[in-house]
Amino acid sequence: MPIVQISMIQGRTPEKKEELIKKVTDAIAETLEIPKERVQIVLNEVSKENIGRGGIPLSKIDS
Repeated sequence: MPIVQISMIQGRTPEKKEELIKKVTDAIAETLEIPKERVQIVLNEVSKENIGRGGIPLSKIDS
């Protein structure tokens, strides 16, 4: 049973997250030739202050 974890910045709508889950599930099920019901997707939403780029928190870069 594949378990896929996706980390992303907070702020996307429930509809966008649902679409992402569906499309990733479809791609994995098709590629691995398994039922969609066996695929698990975990979305980890992270605030900008908890992600850094170049030693600087994103909250200070993308304000």
